[in-house]
Amino acid sequence: MKSTYRITLLSIIAFIFTAIATYLSPVITACEEIHQSLPSTSKTERNPADSNSREPGDFTVVMVGDVLLHDGIEKCALREDGSYDYTEVFRHTKDEIEAADLAIVNEEVIIGGEELRVSGYPSFNAPYEIADELAETGFDVICHATNHALDRGKKGIVNCLSYWKDNYPQIMPVGIYDSAHESEELCIYEKDGYKIAVLNYTYGTNGIPLPKDMPYAVNLIKEDKVISDLAKAEKEADFTIVCPHWGTEYNLGITDYQKKWAKIFADGGADVIIGTHPHVIEPLEIVTADDGRKVPVYYSLGNFVNWTSGQGRGVANRMVGAMAVITLNMDEAGDVYVKDYGVKPLVCHVESATDGATVYFLDDYTQAKSFLNEIRRRDDNFSYIYCEELCYSIYDKDSWR
Repeated sequence: MKSTYRITLLSIIAFIFTAIATYLSPVITACEEIHQSLPSTSKTERNPADSNSREPGDFTVVMVGDVLLHDGIEKCALREDGSYDYTEVFRHTKDEIEAADLAIVNEEVIIGGEELRVSGYPSFNAPYEIADELAETGFDVICHATNHALDRGKKGIVNCLSYWKDNYPQIMPVGIYDSAHESEELCIYEKDGYKIAVLNYTYGTNGIPLPKDMPYAVNLIKEDKVISDLAKAEKEADFTIVCPHWGTEYNLGITDYQKKWAKIFADGGADVIIGTHPHVIEPLEIVTADDGRKVPVYYSLGNFVNWTSGQGRGVANRMVGAMAVITLNMDEAGDVYVKDYGVKPLVCHVESATDGATVYFLDDYTQAKSFLNEIRRRDDNFSYIYCEELCYSIYDKDSWR
């Protein structure tokens, strides 16, 4: 009798497994087909010019987008003793930034210090500790010409520049000035025989007028100033990078304004153009200058770090950014040229219960991790797959590094 029961039980179990397998087979097959249809993100495939292939004379440039310090980020960075600690923000990208010959960042908000009250959106001001962390991370040039540069007026500009000069004289802030003389001097970064000019301008300052006694305080995108600076850079530097703060916020496309100015920059002598401000990634294209030069244009790198206050479908794209990765070299005549250029996609991850805000390379992010990102409370469309598909919709596969 026991043998009969055992045979019957085994038969029932076998039937159940067969039924489950039959039911799941199409689902498994469909999942495999979906996975196979997605573009490969393996670093080997999309990074033919990795660090192992670096040749003598190569000079690497990286730049990341907006360091946009919303209230959520400031709250998580605040320590019990009243100081701020931004170590986590840069922890997962520091090695790449530090290894570059020239590392540039767009510091979206003015660093005016606590005396001017630390705050997030809509009128930003950051504590000095963010400057400390930018320096510790390895940035060499800090772009300050943004629409938030005057959020604390003249005092914010003066405080910010004084802190850089007094504590990190080796770091080069660009785009804001506290003297007429310095506003006429170009930011030219020199290393290993290379002289790289970095020019930074913004479309405006959110309607806040320039101080009457400091009309030079913020570099605005004005043609006479731009053309003059580019001509000077042609004489004083080997290579010119223009970093315009331009475009339309949250627009994944390119505006006519950006196209117009990209051509002006290129015709004036820019060798690479790297844009910020839209808070989302925008395409990487080539603009042909009047003299025939092919100029890479990164229309927007998106946010590097942010904790958006926006709600609803669509805000997830503000968590995706990119690192511009450019390799330069010098020919026998001493002329510097672009040997390789591309992007490394980034994701801003926020978890207030743990580390606050931190930034990962998309290569190092996972679907499981993405489900813990608090942005999902505001836009449940966010996921690793969402980030990957967004990047592929903006950047050609061959441009990934």
